Amino acid sequence: MTKPQKKSLQNEVLHSFHPYHLVDMSPWPLTASIGALCLTTGLSFWFHYHSLIILLLGLAIVIISAYQWWRDISREGTFQGLHVAKVIVNLRWGIILFIVSEVFFFLSFFWAFFHARLAPSVEIGTQWPPTGVEPFNPFQIPLLNTAILLSSGVSITWSHHALINRNHSQSMQALLITIILGVYFTALQAYEYIEASFSISEAVYGSTFFVATGFHGLHVIIGSTFLIICFYRIINFHFSANHHFGFEAAAWYWHFVDVVWLFLYVSIYWWGGCLISIKKYKRLPIFKSSVKIKQFNDNSMNNFYFLPNYFNQNCRWFNL
Repeated sequence: MTKPQKKSLQNEVLHSFHPYHLVDMSPWPLTASIGALCLTTGLSFWFHYHSLIILLLGLAIVIISAYQWWRDISREGTFQGLHVAKVIVNLRWGIILFIVSEVFFFLSFFWAFFHARLAPSVEIGTQWPPTGVEPFNPFQIPLLNTAILLSSGVSITWSHHALINRNHSQSMQALLITIILGVYFTALQAYEYIEASFSISEAVYGSTFFVATGFHGLHVIIGSTFLIICFYRIINFHFSANHHFGFEAAAWYWHFVDVVWLFLYVSIYWWGGCLISIKKYKRLPIFKSSVKIKQFNDNSMNNFYFLPNYFNQNCRWFNL
């Protein structure tokens, strides 16, 4: 008996005494880490020295490692039967905790945006958006992207229910629609970036806008890749009505991407695009007292020393 055969026999014996999956040694976590290091280092080289060599090398290593790692997990769950009920429960908790970590990841971006939005500093002209920045119209491409992602959430739910009801063709069709909508969203986001009148270096507005929406776009690309893998596996009958956690994980991740976009649209595109300044006093927040803005004439509103005292006394959260 050869060494690999002995090892395989030992693994079978070990797995026969408990319901847990003892993962075999794999090189892919190490190679993926090396690829991520090259990717981030390559980004720095690209920004500072305009060299793409390390960036492309890191991207290639990450893609190859992800493919091989995904292939091994699919084999373990589909052909080797290692993803039993107890293992699937633990996998569910794993993906739930991963999504929770992603929630806090995006929470940091929203925190930075709200901090700058609610109290615009003198460095940006005491107004939001900053002086010279022309924000996007929230009722054009952003609204279309919102409709696209909401529609994709409906189609992937349709695909999931079709899979549970053993309707293989409908599941494939609905999942293909979801992938097309995801790619369409990414294309529109790229077009929006190209047509933007401001850049990431355009004060705090540009940095918070592009970092938040850019990382969301990256998650859309990752989610679309996840769905493409699931589409390939559905074609090859890897999923059944009772055993399809890989598909469920992709659906959960996609719904998370949808919800994050709704918050981005409402807070950054719609609410964040409204102009607020000490001069545009008609757009100020709700007042505690019953005093109306119109009681003050333009001369009193132009008094710089009068405004901070009035706002501090009558506004709920606005701080100049």
